[in-house]
Amino acid sequence: MTEVSSLTGRLLVATPALTDPNFTRTVVLLLDHDDEGSLGVVLNRPTPVGVGDVLQDWADLAGDPGVVFQGGPVSLDSALGLAVVPGDKGGVPGGEGPLGWRRVHGAIGLVDLDAPPELLAAELGTLRIFAGYAGWGPGQLEEELDDGAWYVVESEPGDVSSPAPEGLWRAVLRRQRSELAMVATYPDDPSLN
Repeated sequence: MTEVSSLTGRLLVATPALTDPNFTRTVVLLLDHDDEGSLGVVLNRPTPVGVGDVLQDWADLAGDPGVVFQGGPVSLDSALGLAVVPGDKGGVPGGEGPLGWRRVHGAIGLVDLDAPPELLAAELGTLRIFAGYAGWGPGQLEEELDDGAWYVVESEPGDVSSPAPEGLWRAVLRRQRSELAMVATYPDDPSLN
């Protein structure tokens, strides 16, 4: 098997050519990527369901908008928490972070939603709750990348907690220092252009 270069912590930004309704105009943060497959969450699909409606204990820690996000088409009945831990514990590679939080990349990490929220409350900068996730089997994501379905770009901690998630696709593309910035102007419906 060929070695897979890890894309953990990077963003997959759907190209305009990706028409799968599960991923059209999505921004996916990769939480894990190796030769066994990939796992990520869609950062820009808020649902109308409030965090307090499903995880009351975590509602006060959830950032704006305080809703559950659809993390992807897999396991929609499960919840996953992502949080940014600012300062030395979250941003420094050697910093372990608070109990109940596991670093994914930089200051971004997974939250143990079975832990008491009080354990993390003082340490978390932002928290987002996701229903489900996006998953790819071994080599599947690489095939999609070869087919031109995704742009791969660097993530920023603010991507996880964007207060305007519906505009994240354009915002991430717009900040690129390449021709990708122009893709942000691509119309929602090219036939109207």
